[in-house]
Amino acid sequence: MARLERIRIYPVKGLDGIELEEASIVDGGTLARDREFALFDADGEVVNGKRTDRVHDLETDFDPETGELLVETDGESRQFDLESADERERAADWFGDVFDLEVTLERDRSLGYVDRREMGPSVISTATLETVASWFDDLTVDSVRRRMRANVEVSGVPAFWEDRFVGDGAPSFRAGDVRFEGVTPCGRCVVPQRDPDTGEPLPEFRERFIEKRRETFPEWADGEAFDHYYTLMLIARVPEADRENVLEVGDPIEIVDGGTARRE
Repeated sequence: MARLERIRIYPVKGLDGIELEEASIVDGGTLARDREFALFDADGEVVNGKRTDRVHDLETDFDPETGELLVETDGESRQFDLESADERERAADWFGDVFDLEVTLERDRSLGYVDRREMGPSVISTATLETVASWFDDLTVDSVRRRMRANVEVSGVPAFWEDRFVGDGAPSFRAGDVRFEGVTPCGRCVVPQRDPDTGEPLPEFRERFIEKRRETFPEWADGEAFDHYYTLMLIARVPEADRENVLEVGDPIEIVDGGTARRE
């Protein structure tokens, strides 16, 4: 049976994610605490993995109850209370030294600093992660999971199940009390090519990925909704009526087609 297998949020954009047993949907349509904080340089540009592979030298953890961020690098650790404006400033100074940049640490509680401001959570299936891992000799499923950085993972469905929710006439799906409407496939950047721990790029990752994605592109997907094959993961939207509802690991997944729900 299809179920919500994992929920993962990324409290500081570009840094490590944390797994949750449940997460509420905030007013902006994203998961609470997801990308709630982000580092910006003096020109207002975000500092993340697309910008610098230095982020891979940082190991982070976050307590969503207290707002405490733990950062470890080069055998040393730092703690910052991100609920405090003074502590956020102190954290910004420390990250600025790490990245050799003048940075600020900003906060957005209602939406977070997601790349696509008008959209919501990202969705992928466990089978998709397993399939992509099988394309490369040295990749584990967990490594692919960390490279793709999805919010919602669905089990009990086939690989590339999430591709069916974009394009003309595409259905939606429900996870418990939350409806997800597909908006766009997620075009990938340089980050999935890198080892999430070391930052080392996997040679010819992009070329092999595109080749295998073309070979395995599912018949149920609308090809016209995809600009290219270097895509993986669904970017979804949660309608306003379902915002402030709560997602829980184990929630059943139902396809919603024309207002009629059917169990996967």
